[in-house]
Amino acid sequence: MGVQGLRVEIVSEGPPPPDEPPPPPPPPVLEMPGTFNLELTPGQHVALDVNINSDELDMARMEDGTMVDGMFWGKLDIVHAGDDHHLEFTGTRLPDNEDYKGGFKVDSRVMTKLAVAAKPVTARCHLSILTPAVQYCDVILSFSSLWQPGVTWPPAEKLEDNKVKYFLRAHPGGALEHFETEIVTTALYYEAVPDPGMVDPNEYIAPRNGYAMSFRDFIPHLMNVLDQLGLSLHARSNFLNNNMHAFSQHKNIAYRFLSQSKIASAIDIAVTTDPCVFTRLFLIFRGLTDEEVGAFAGATEKEANTVNWREIVDWQEDSKDSTLFRILETSVLEVT
Repeated sequence: MGVQGLRVEIVSEGPPPPDEPPPPPPPPVLEMPGTFNLELTPGQHVALDVNINSDELDMARMEDGTMVDGMFWGKLDIVHAGDDHHLEFTGTRLPDNEDYKGGFKVDSRVMTKLAVAAKPVTARCHLSILTPAVQYCDVILSFSSLWQPGVTWPPAEKLEDNKVKYFLRAHPGGALEHFETEIVTTALYYEAVPDPGMVDPNEYIAPRNGYAMSFRDFIPHLMNVLDQLGLSLHARSNFLNNNMHAFSQHKNIAYRFLSQSKIASAIDIAVTTDPCVFTRLFLIFRGLTDEEVGAFAGATEKEANTVNWREIVDWQEDSKDSTLFRILETSVLEVT
């Protein structure tokens, strides 16, 4: 039994039907509420509820359709000066992250921590004088153009932009009388701030000039190095105690000591007492991740233990002679 079929073909010379028109853009956002929760002083808070208006421009989208939304970090200026009253915010959008949600806020405690984190790299220096008899002297610190003096204690007398002076009376046993402030101390403290443009952690400490090890190995190793360099148990303990917090922030540490000639090219010390024996120990260190430690495969604690540190820092046998006028300076610079 046959089956018949019918085939129909329609031919038209007319244009194809038009595409569906795109959906209309959402209406522009010309008004929206705003709330600013502000801390005027620690513990004193105020909330500003405002209405934000725009006559023509869409506050939700840019001309290319990019949404203007998210969480922003920046600076809010509120000005009330005479007839001038305005509010201006400048900031950057934070990347999407769940950690920013919920209880994330900025207050005086956060800003204090940020100020500490943003503080420039600084060398912290302690200078002691060992004298066989009472001795009046001037101690003059001269900083190169790539370094600036920071905090000094007792406060030093400023001679020039990069030069300061202490007028002291040194006593056997280590006591120092600072005449300008009438402060008696056992050491002078000063800070030296390098030009940020010259601080490259990877150049300051690399496998070619430094050594790396875990924090746990670093502390006893450093104690032994300081012993080789003639520091007393008291001086070694002070050095470690003063810097233990900074050291302990890192799982691994890379370090090096500078020679006295390199220290002097950055910060020179002049004393009006002659002769004078200088021992200047300047430690530079930085923290390393486990991955970064691998680059120091040939510069580990094992290799560091074979180094002649007295030769590295230009140590002198006279630094042990208690009949001589001597200066001991210990400095630490963390580069990050």
